[in-house]
Amino acid sequence: MKIDFSKTKYNLIPAIIQDSETKSVLMLGYMNEDSIEKTKKSKKVTFFSRSKQRLWTKGEESGNYLTFISMKIDCDNDALLIKVKPNDQTCHKGFDTCWKENNQISYGFLSDLEKTIENRYDNINNKNSYISSLFKEGINKIAQKLGEEAVETILEVNNDKKEIFLNESADLLFHLLILLKAKGVKFDDVISVLKSRN
Repeated sequence: MKIDFSKTKYNLIPAIIQDSETKSVLMLGYMNEDSIEKTKKSKKVTFFSRSKQRLWTKGEESGNYLTFISMKIDCDNDALLIKVKPNDQTCHKGFDTCWKENNQISYGFLSDLEKTIENRYDNINNKNSYISSLFKEGINKIAQKLGEEAVETILEVNNDKKEIFLNESADLLFHLLILLKAKGVKFDDVISVLKSRN
């Protein structure tokens, strides 16, 4: 990776800092050639501080270092993407990110669905909720329903109607998320097991 700093303002390049696991954007800093070299050697992300006019390793005062994982330059050669592993909050004001967001893994729609299921679990007496009614019937009923959905999915394997197979697969995954909540575990716990097998 070669950066032509003569084409950058003040010989600095913006560096977007991203958690390598959660993919959350944690902060933005500026780097020069020296800070890039120090980052690579020390494995701790180091910036050029415009206010202090010196190299500054993130966490040198707070202890909240950013362990360097990888670095890429964008298509116009004027911005860096640095992937890191944070050891605590990134923002100096005590937040996970400089945008006051939680730095958590998200599986997009599946995470939203899991939150909906948790809400129905917390409001188990909601008579208008199918999910709440399953929780009220207990874990054995939920497990039975998951088994039924698994059988229905399997029965559609040799069917030429892809839409029916996809609907049954969606039902299977939906009921698995409900069972996970009933067991007191999260979808991310299952992902962690899969990662450990990789």
